[in-house]
Amino acid sequence: MAEIRPERVLSDLRTLATFGAYKSGVHRPTLSPQDIAAREWFADRLREAGHDASIDGIANILGRSPASGRKVLSGSHLESQNHAGWLDGALGCVYALEAARAVAEDPATRHLGVDVAVFCDEEGHFGSFLGSRSFIGALDDGDIAGAMSRATGRSMREELAVTGWAGRPRHIIEPERYAGFFEAHIEQGDTLETGGLRIGVVTAIVAIWQYRFTATGEQNHAGTTSMARRRDAGLAVVRLLDAIDRRFPEICDPRTVWTTGRIDLEPGEKSIIPGRAEALFQLRDADPTVLDRLDAEIHALVKAANASGRCLVEVERLSASTPAAMDAGLQAALDRAAEKRAPGKHLRMPSGAGHDAQWLARKLPSAMMFVPSIGGISHHWTENTSDEDLVLGAQVFTDAIVDVLTA
Repeated sequence: MAEIRPERVLSDLRTLATFGAYKSGVHRPTLSPQDIAAREWFADRLREAGHDASIDGIANILGRSPASGRKVLSGSHLESQNHAGWLDGALGCVYALEAARAVAEDPATRHLGVDVAVFCDEEGHFGSFLGSRSFIGALDDGDIAGAMSRATGRSMREELAVTGWAGRPRHIIEPERYAGFFEAHIEQGDTLETGGLRIGVVTAIVAIWQYRFTATGEQNHAGTTSMARRRDAGLAVVRLLDAIDRRFPEICDPRTVWTTGRIDLEPGEKSIIPGRAEALFQLRDADPTVLDRLDAEIHALVKAANASGRCLVEVERLSASTPAAMDAGLQAALDRAAEKRAPGKHLRMPSGAGHDAQWLARKLPSAMMFVPSIGGISHHWTENTSDEDLVLGAQVFTDAIVDVLTA
């Protein structure tokens, strides 16, 4: 059985954490100098492992194994959220690299191969999963031309030109080459830690549905307008959100989540009754039936608000992704590997966050594996996982890949 080298896994993770180091985490936005340096470093590690590695015209890295036998694809992303954690994305890239090295170093498996992919902009600094969408052929040149940095206002093409990668051909998946795709990640929640568990086998990646609620009332003086005649748009939006928050627990699933990420009032002055209000709202679930039920309830609550309120409330669904089911056979391989290395300490669970695997699943049987997050913290510089869990996860991940390669 291909055995990982624990010290190599931890060394690679800690080296990546020096690119954009921020407190105990990293600040490595897509195509920042730190992200560019991390990509070049990682491509060099792939070449050292014997892979034919190159960075393409959207900053994706693909390392192709020279092995002649059966192959799988594995990987994740290297950029980070702003001032965030050192493991989100990087862990999946290092696990893929280590699995490739361990398979190549074992005489019993060296004829088998693990190709490694590092996808650009999973974190959405320029768009939405641009790298993995490009890799599966679901992104055209117009999408790249329209991609703008949220932080700098510069286009992706401008930033790619700085690196010298602009205009390079983009890597495109060859589905016939692979038996499947594997991605590893920190859990980003506390289910594993609170349950005393060490490995999560992902069953599905949730869909994310985004909405805009808009209320139109009457802008007026806050001191001279009586309460009886007010048409307060801010109050109308807040009441709708409260109605949703009270109703959803009665009709959702245990793992359904919803969030109001932003509320804007116009004109937003302390002595003026808002004449217009807008809220951005998001819900997540892995069950299409639940999503449809909650969507219908949102529209029913908006209708009720208009029937009883003083302001016109409107709802617009901005986006609605599709849940991505992970492959049953690959889940079973992860289960077997986890039971071997951590008996009784693994759990099947959905992913509440989006990942590149949800796009790869459109082209290949796909799997995801989680390791615990200390305190359930992610997207913050205090994000962390114990060394023991990092090493165990790398070995379980590699075992599952070998299981599939030798099937």
